[in-house]
Amino acid sequence: MGASLLLSLGARAMNASQAAINTIGHNIANANTPGYSRQTVVLKTATPQFTGGGFQGKGVQVDTINRSYNQFLTREANGSRATAAADQSLLTNLQRLEKVLPPGESGLGQGIGQFLNAMVDVASRPADPSARQVVLSRAKEMASRFASAGAQLQDLQQGVVSELKANVVVVNQIAQQIAALNADIARLSGSDSAPNDLLDQRDQMVAELSKYIGVTTIPASDGSVGVFIGGGQVLVLGVQAQSLAVEGDPYDAQRAQVSLQQAGGTRVLDESSLSGGAIAGLVSFQNNDLQDARNYVGQLATAITMRVNEQQALGLDLGTPPGAGVDMLAVGDARVLPATTNARDAAGNYLSGVVLTRVDPGFLQASSYVLKGDPAAVGSYLLVRESDGLVRSVADGDVVDGFRINFNPAAPGPFDTYRLEPVANAAVSMRRVLDQTQGVAAASPLSAITNVANTGTASVDTIYAVDSTNFNVANFPADIVFGAVNADGSVNYTLTTQTGIFNSVWRAGQPIGNETGVAQGFALNLIGVPRPGDSLLLNPTAFPAQNNGNVKAFLALQSEAFVGQRDLGAGVIAAGATLNDAYAAAMGDIGARVQGTEFLAKASQQVAEDAESARSGEAGVNLDEEAARLLQFQQAYQASAKMLQVAQVVFDELLQSVR
Repeated sequence: MGASLLLSLGARAMNASQAAINTIGHNIANANTPGYSRQTVVLKTATPQFTGGGFQGKGVQVDTINRSYNQFLTREANGSRATAAADQSLLTNLQRLEKVLPPGESGLGQGIGQFLNAMVDVASRPADPSARQVVLSRAKEMASRFASAGAQLQDLQQGVVSELKANVVVVNQIAQQIAALNADIARLSGSDSAPNDLLDQRDQMVAELSKYIGVTTIPASDGSVGVFIGGGQVLVLGVQAQSLAVEGDPYDAQRAQVSLQQAGGTRVLDESSLSGGAIAGLVSFQNNDLQDARNYVGQLATAITMRVNEQQALGLDLGTPPGAGVDMLAVGDARVLPATTNARDAAGNYLSGVVLTRVDPGFLQASSYVLKGDPAAVGSYLLVRESDGLVRSVADGDVVDGFRINFNPAAPGPFDTYRLEPVANAAVSMRRVLDQTQGVAAASPLSAITNVANTGTASVDTIYAVDSTNFNVANFPADIVFGAVNADGSVNYTLTTQTGIFNSVWRAGQPIGNETGVAQGFALNLIGVPRPGDSLLLNPTAFPAQNNGNVKAFLALQSEAFVGQRDLGAGVIAAGATLNDAYAAAMGDIGARVQGTEFLAKASQQVAEDAESARSGEAGVNLDEEAARLLQFQQAYQASAKMLQVAQVVFDELLQSVR
């Protein structure tokens, strides 16, 4: 009895030590396996046997094999990993975007400056065709830079859609793998011991999934886990996995949105519900940064195109006979994007429509808009400016932010919505449309001559038309006679045209001809100071080839702060920016976003690394520790073997004694 018990004790001890050694070896072998959690053999004392002398111990047995796992640390690691992936995805795309708006010689600002500076030679030699050709060449180069920037922004949009599709494919594959592992784990979880390696594989799949989209997990009683995304939407539940899909934006097919395909239908995952992962970063970049950049570039392209064409129309070219200048530049049209859910007829055509017409380049904003019905008033409509969320009530024919809204063929229904993009699509189609050098309208339609009998120092600096609505060459010739000098240094004057007499006050640096109370549509700038009785004669230009008045108006565009003006109501107009300042502001905004996101990406990456270090510090394999434990159980195994050897000697002695 004693020998057999000793044999049993030794065998049990050897088996326990062998199991521990095997587990330690498994740990060492998987020390570098991603997601592997250290496993530990749990030993317990075997149930003792009662004898007349008390309970006799029966040795040791393996209770179970545990894995080192901390649910809190794992959840924190997954969450921080998703945030870091979203920040890095956003940073990568912002850095690409920054290259579209470079500073220096390759930037849009340089192209604008070169075009306007080319007018200097035309101002010196208005009849020289070579100087005019340089202007056209610079106009073409400037338009090409804008078109190239617009094309690059379109390429970025296509890249975002491609990345979204690729990421969605990976997410769907991982979801299927998690569902399959759920099935295996649920099948094996009926025993007292957990399938540790399968649990590690599933946790690793969830960790990998969090790189693409933010997830939360909830364990089930059968050992499976539910994986949820987008504010509680089910991606994996038990052995069933849902699928993500990339669909076209309801307004713009070129843009994408992510949706979850469920048994009851498709649910769109909006930007706010995507809590992390590369997909969230891509969606945020598309909806905010990329759209803003398209509006920035489009606003600049539209502003300079419309302003140059307006000034062209106010000047005289070298045609026979001379006439008003024709358009020099063209840009892409304003876009009206109806929602796919808008009402249609039986043939699939939209019942309503919206037409946008740009009317004032100075008030065009770098923004898109959403037009929708006003729920508080049937037949009224709300216009939401996306750049700042400003909401205004609008009606058919209203002019807002430099564009007119018209309803055609019918007004939108109460549930119809439209996305309006006055400038976002402008740059990609920007081009020069004037090819003839004589078409450059360098001459002003109006000339000014000072009276030789004047006694003051005033002389004509520039004179050109500025407002096609009020200017009419038929109102001339006209004369300006200066009167008394006021206490503040200003000088009264009288403008007598073919249609009337206008009285106003001139101040140094103030143009004459288009101020309140005069409004004749021209701007006359003086050098020096007139005296009472001095006069000027204004005549229609007789020799356009020798006149450079309108070219000076082009040169004045460099310092004219007309980009992005805002009507604040009550007659208050917020000043805009010059062309170069507007471009610098756009570059600065994108650069600030890059720097801010770079800081966030570094911070979130550090947080993710720290969270993973904390998780792996508890669950990972320490080779030094495992080596020490290996020696410990090796010695235990050797001692157990010695126990068996002793039991064998005792058993042999027992047999020998009873022979």
